[in-house]
Amino acid sequence: MKKIAFLLFIFAISTFAKEITLGVVPQQSPLKLSKKWNQITKYLQEETGINIVFKTEKSIPDFERVLYSGAYDIAYMNPYHFIVANKEQKYQAFTRADKNIEGILLSKDKNFSLDATYLEGKTFLFPAPNAFAATLLTKFEFRTLYNFDIDKKAKVLYVNSHDSVYKGVARGVGDIGGGIVRTYNNFQDKNDKDKIFIVYKTKAYPSHPIAAHPRLDNEVVLKLQKAFLNMPDELKKILSIKNFIITDSKEYEVIKKVKAN
Repeated sequence: MKKIAFLLFIFAISTFAKEITLGVVPQQSPLKLSKKWNQITKYLQEETGINIVFKTEKSIPDFERVLYSGAYDIAYMNPYHFIVANKEQKYQAFTRADKNIEGILLSKDKNFSLDATYLEGKTFLFPAPNAFAATLLTKFEFRTLYNFDIDKKAKVLYVNSHDSVYKGVARGVGDIGGGIVRTYNNFQDKNDKDKIFIVYKTKAYPSHPIAAHPRLDNEVVLKLQKAFLNMPDELKKILSIKNFIITDSKEYEVIKKVKAN
């Protein structure tokens, strides 16, 4: 009996001690993200009793490679990332911010126009090729709504993060830059921010999901889901999220048509 009790105790300790990695898409610098998300992981650990460790990468393409290899146990990713991660590794979405996501374009030029003669030859800055709202949505809508193929009729530069886009447009590296409202609101460089403004918004789509790799037990996922749903307002404010809601993988089927076109 004592041996069985001892083995159960060892099993419980090892289960608690096992790390669960939370991967976060690097829309901002790893340093900025770590300051925010380490507070979130501390809360999640206290709430669930699970040892959760924050992870990110130096660029969005690097994050994509790690995510698509299945290295993260749970991950906060953009909607397109989720479509690929679900296909490649069977990640399942379980929560997201209640507000839908929109892509934005920013410029210093107050005479910005959607006319092809204005747009042709301009330099567009984007954080990464597969940044969903900042890149894919704006390119999709310009092709389908305005018959303007940004990749073919303009110059495109990828600069690794949303903050780098905003700085690049403000400092004249590019004429137009893609981002999202949340990261633009969080952009802190006042000298740069005062020089740029939003000139275009896309249609709204389901926002970034938090998804779990299938190796996680459903009981663990439900604990994490509950913790996100009950997150205190002061922590949600750090992430610029008002509320988390329950989601599932089916909600993101609508994203497939954006990449397909």
